[in-house]
Amino acid sequence: MPISQKLLDKLGQAKAQFEIVGHRQVFTAFDAAATLKVKLGEVVKSLLVKVGKDFYLALLPADKNLDFKKLAKVLNVQVSKISIPKEKVMTAAFKVKPGAISAFGSLYKIPVVVDQSLTKVKTAVFSSGSFVESLRLKVKDFLAVENPVLGNFTVARKINKPKRLARPVKRAGGQSSKQSLRSKPKQAAGLKAKRKSKQVR
Repeated sequence: MPISQKLLDKLGQAKAQFEIVGHRQVFTAFDAAATLKVKLGEVVKSLLVKVGKDFYLALLPADKNLDFKKLAKVLNVQVSKISIPKEKVMTAAFKVKPGAISAFGSLYKIPVVVDQSLTKVKTAVFSSGSFVESLRLKVKDFLAVENPVLGNFTVARKINKPKRLARPVKRAGGQSSKQSLRSKPKQAAGLKAKRKSKQVR
């Protein structure tokens, strides 16, 4: 699915300099960062949120998560009014496939709210509405095109580190058991202690 001509015309009329970045099919900002080999903070995550009966498009760096309480404060609404609509609601309301909503909310006639941390990034990768093409442009140019609401409404994203793999340890009699790599220094220290005690004797 290519980038819509309507979006390209919009950028052209605004005289914004941009680059169309082709890549394999991706469905999340996290996958886009991994595919393009760029930092998570340089990829913009587009989240459709519902505030009462209205829709907003929240944009934030891919290395952060949305904080509902902070967003409620930015929009001056009760936090209970904010929710993430189901995929079928998004499809019915905006005629887009799940995960393919563009960062340019003006295309859907909905307001855009941008996390303040993005203003510290010079150039970022934005969702274009395509699974195989993204847009790279200066953040200041995006702000000029969309004129969004700015505010602080994110928290740091927690990324789980992979666990250390256990390795087999041979025992007397040919049997083997799994031993964590972390336990090796402790065992080595124990052996040194035993050797030292023998020398004392």
